[in-house]
Amino acid sequence: MNDRSKSMWLTVVLLLAFAGTAPAQGKQQNKALRINGYAGKAKILRIDDHEYVDIRDLAQITNGSLSFQENFVVLTLSAPRSVTSAATPSANHSPEPGFSRQFMRAGIEATASMREWRTTLAVLIRNGYPVGNGMVDYRGRSLDRVMLATAADSTPSDQSGLQLLTNEFNNVQTWSDSLVRARNSMDAANYAITDDTLTNDSLFQKIVRCGQFLGPMLASGNFEDDPACH
Repeated sequence: MNDRSKSMWLTVVLLLAFAGTAPAQGKQQNKALRINGYAGKAKILRIDDHEYVDIRDLAQITNGSLSFQENFVVLTLSAPRSVTSAATPSANHSPEPGFSRQFMRAGIEATASMREWRTTLAVLIRNGYPVGNGMVDYRGRSLDRVMLATAADSTPSDQSGLQLLTNEFNNVQTWSDSLVRARNSMDAANYAITDDTLTNDSLFQKIVRCGQFLGPMLASGNFEDDPACH
C-alpha cells in the first residue's frame, strides 16, 4: 500500500471513529475543496486542529467509487482531468518549418570551408605550384563542417539542406581528385590550368554555382533547391 493509500485509509478510519462524537467535539462546515484538478463542495469536520473530509463528498468530487465492506471502506479515485488532458498530445502539432538555428550555422560554415578548398586548389594549379598534401587538410576541414551539419540535422528542411551540402562536398572532392591526378601525371612546368580552362570545366562551374546558391539560401532560414547542387 503506498503512502497516499495509507493516508486515505487512516482518514476514513478517523472519520468513522469520530462519527459518533463529532457534534460534541468538532465543528462541521461546507467548504470548497480542490483535489488534483477536481473541485467541489465538501463537508469539512474540524477536530483538535485537524480537518476531516466527508468520504462520500470526496468520492463525488473526484468521480470516484465508494464501497463498504465488513471492516473497511474502499474509495477508488479516477485519473485527474488536468493530468489526462495534459498527457494527450495535440493532433495538430507539427514540427517547426525551416532550418534549425544549429543547422544554419553549421551549414554556412561548411559552405565557406568548401569554397576555400576549391579556390585554393584552383590558385595552386593555375600558377603551377605543387599541391602536396595540403589538400588533405582542406578536405578534412570541409568534411568536419559537413559532419557538424549532419549532427545538427533536426527538421525536414535540415534534411533537405544537408543533402545539397553533401552533394557539393562530393562534387568538390571529385573535381579535386581529378585535378591532382592530372597534374601529378605530368611535370609541374608542363601542366597548368588557365581561366579559359576553368570556364570550360563544367564540374567546376557547377560547384561554383552551387556554392553561390547555398550561402544565401542557408542564411534565409528556408530550404530552396537548385539544379547546380545535384
